[in-house]
Amino acid sequence: MSEQNLTVWQRLSQTFGPNSLMKQDYPTFKFDKKELLRTPNRDDYEREKLQAQQTFYLTNQWAKVENNLYSQAIYYEPSRLSAQYDYESMEYTPEISAALDIYSEESTTTNEDGFILQIYSESKRIKSVLADLFNNALDINTNLPMWTRNTCKYGDNFVYMKLDPEKGIIGCQQLPTIEIERHEVGVTAKITVDITQEQDANKKALHFTWKNKNMEFQSWEIAHFRLLGDDRKLPYGTSMLEKARRIWKQLLLSEDAMLIYRTSRAPERRMFKVFVGNMNDDDVEAYVNRVANKFKREQIVDAKTGNVDMRFNQMAVDQDYFIPVRDPSAPDPITTLPGATNLSEIADIEYIQKKLLTALRVPKAFLGFEEVVGDGKNLSLQDIRFARTINRIQKSMIAELNKIAIVHLFLLGFEDELQNFTLGLSNPSTQADLLKIDVWKEKVLLYKDLVADPGNGIQPTSSTWAKKHIFGWSDEEIRLDLQQQRIERAVGEELKATPTVITKTGLFDNIDKLYGNPSGATANATATTDTEDAGAMPSFGGGGFETAEPSGGEVEPPAGGEVAPPAGGEITPESKRANMNIILENNFAKKNRILDLNQGQNSLGEISKELDKLLKL
Repeated sequence: MSEQNLTVWQRLSQTFGPNSLMKQDYPTFKFDKKELLRTPNRDDYEREKLQAQQTFYLTNQWAKVENNLYSQAIYYEPSRLSAQYDYESMEYTPEISAALDIYSEESTTTNEDGFILQIYSESKRIKSVLADLFNNALDINTNLPMWTRNTCKYGDNFVYMKLDPEKGIIGCQQLPTIEIERHEVGVTAKITVDITQEQDANKKALHFTWKNKNMEFQSWEIAHFRLLGDDRKLPYGTSMLEKARRIWKQLLLSEDAMLIYRTSRAPERRMFKVFVGNMNDDDVEAYVNRVANKFKREQIVDAKTGNVDMRFNQMAVDQDYFIPVRDPSAPDPITTLPGATNLSEIADIEYIQKKLLTALRVPKAFLGFEEVVGDGKNLSLQDIRFARTINRIQKSMIAELNKIAIVHLFLLGFEDELQNFTLGLSNPSTQADLLKIDVWKEKVLLYKDLVADPGNGIQPTSSTWAKKHIFGWSDEEIRLDLQQQRIERAVGEELKATPTVITKTGLFDNIDKLYGNPSGATANATATTDTEDAGAMPSFGGGGFETAEPSGGEVEPPAGGEVAPPAGGEITPESKRANMNIILENNFAKKNRILDLNQGQNSLGEISKELDKLLKL
């Protein structure tokens, strides 16, 4: 069948199959008596024959090793189930339950935008498709904390993906971790040592089964989140609680023993000394019992016969002791025995508890077992170490989230952009980020000191050597950095020349159109302001001071709006009155002209107001 005739599910199986990306195929060869190497050189024939024999030997070794690993996985299955039942019981211990909550919360902290998962891609389309997948279809903000908690609890977490050939992944469903099995190469059919025999082409190299429901799933239908830590438990993950299983059982036994001791030793008791004198030894016990029964009589009923047994008196935790004495002068006939006085000594419980917290790798202050001292500096260091544990959990979760994203993009037809994205989770420790920043600050300061001139014109080192040994850059990275700096310097020079290249951007055209003055109003207003500052009278209608025509009988005032002073340079009262008369006549002439030009535009009232202002001046 050609590749073009395959369905989308068959192509998906080829993509995630054993012979696709991982190249997990068996090394084979064909060299027998029927197919001899045709060569005239005897040495070439012997060399090819020896290489074929060695290849056959290595292939058999590979098959044997894989069979041994398969057997190891089969033997681990019963112990895996018993371990998971222990994990279920450990859930009811407050310290362990709180530790699992801390794992989940710290691994899925939100960023400043309120998202748990960050998606990075150079393609806006890929980013939008993946954002719709994780935020809407999978509801990652709700499901990822639960998936993370189950993964930390069991070491594995199985999620079934609801697939559509056109829409991709449209939903998900949590599967019971205890009931799901992962089958890899060698599970469906045991590998034969003689690998020259043709293997079944349709053999499923990786699939999952739900043994209680008799269901089988392909590798691309199940998202298997797992914490890889112990290779003895492969192909399954290792729980964060695995190291605490034995300590947890010891803690339970110690706590039970402590409670039993407190219950049996806590109450007070009294010791009564009964004087028996020279009584026969055989009669002492009966006499003492008769005296004790006067204080308290206990009747024990035999459950088998129903008879009341008066001989056996089972002492309760609050009963007293009756001790026969022969010395009549024995002091204190009644002595009070105190209860347990060492109830506060629980060093053994604390020792086991510390070992449990060490196995969980959670700081004690996070669980409330230790007070924060020293301004929290010690806790900050613990937080940085704990952040590394959280980062390991986050990497395991991101690895499977990448697989989910690849399956979704493949179904939507983005086969050429399956790697054009990066997923990330927020670092829970701000102290770790601050420590990284401090380290970079020290590196930058050291770099500046190495490339700076000490005063003799010779730098301690070259910039290339400093970048290579301080920043850890390669020669290619240094060359690329120099090219980027040259481009950035050219961009900076272009930005400096922006005012001469771009005189008007048009960014404010819409604002100028709504709120700006009409065209030319700004220049006229400026000219009017300058004229008024020079001492001229304000004009009407925004038209400026117009020059009167001589034919109209109007007198044109000189520059500045005043009559020039006499030749002598002195200004007399008569010249001031003459100047004012000329200005008034011009204003009246201007009024008549405005009335002619503003028919229906300016009201007479407004013009009269303007005229009154002028007359007051």
